[in-house]
Amino acid sequence: MNIRRKLPPLAALMAFEAAARVRSFTKAAAELGVTQAAVSRQIHLMEETLGFPLFRRLHRSIELTDKGQVLSTAATSAFNLMADTIGELTREDDEGALSISATVSISHFWLMPKIASFSRLYPDSRLRIVSQNDAAGLGGSDLAIRYGNGVWSDGRAEYLFDDELFPVCSPEYAAKLGGAPALEDIARQPLISYDSQNPSWIGWEEWLAAFSIKLAKAPSGLRTSFYTEAVYAALSGQGIALGWKRLVQNLLDTKSLIRLTEQSIVTRDGYFLIVPPRSANNARALQFIEWLKAEAAD
Repeated sequence: MNIRRKLPPLAALMAFEAAARVRSFTKAAAELGVTQAAVSRQIHLMEETLGFPLFRRLHRSIELTDKGQVLSTAATSAFNLMADTIGELTREDDEGALSISATVSISHFWLMPKIASFSRLYPDSRLRIVSQNDAAGLGGSDLAIRYGNGVWSDGRAEYLFDDELFPVCSPEYAAKLGGAPALEDIARQPLISYDSQNPSWIGWEEWLAAFSIKLAKAPSGLRTSFYTEAVYAALSGQGIALGWKRLVQNLLDTKSLIRLTEQSIVTRDGYFLIVPPRSANNARALQFIEWLKAEAAD
């Protein structure tokens, strides 16, 4: 049996899997390095080949159909399996090291400052931290730390913690504002924002809406590609950023960043440790899991 006769073209499958995962043709195009029109064209071709729609095209958004959801789950699982297999085959240089995937922001602000305590407890252990842009995939890693709703098909999700969001800025910028500003005044300041491929992450528009404040159609302020850059822009006095408490707590403790208001929102999703089946009985992985859960509980 020629399996290729039953499958759409690989380019179309990749476009569909990305668009289904991030719920956006535009974000899928950015991830794949192609135009939005190319992604739309590939998915339209795939729908014609299959004979049924994969998405409902809504005003400014897309939504998977029932058949599209089933195919999305299968496609993501298949791509993850291939990535895991390739990762395992190309890990010879890291034989014996436990690899952990995380987004750049989680790795930089939360995980890396704690790694020294793990090394002190287990001096013979070797770790490899794999930082990724968004929605950390497992690839060939033994474990992954991921933010979202905890429902993924590539491993068991163990809850670590949720988060709290509030405006932060540099001490110098806070002094310029003169005391605790009202939220309406904060909304008129340069607001530092960032692009995220993860639909679970919360931006300024959603945060302000929680307090019945509308973001300006063309807000002033720096826009960055990653959350780490947004934080460093705030540190350098470029404006006000949204502080994810779990990520910026060290900077608040040292007063490098200042929390501007008592108002905050708690995230509806949380941070999870993803344990794929191959790591469920891995002694090194179990050692790290125990340590990480203790750190998360602090």
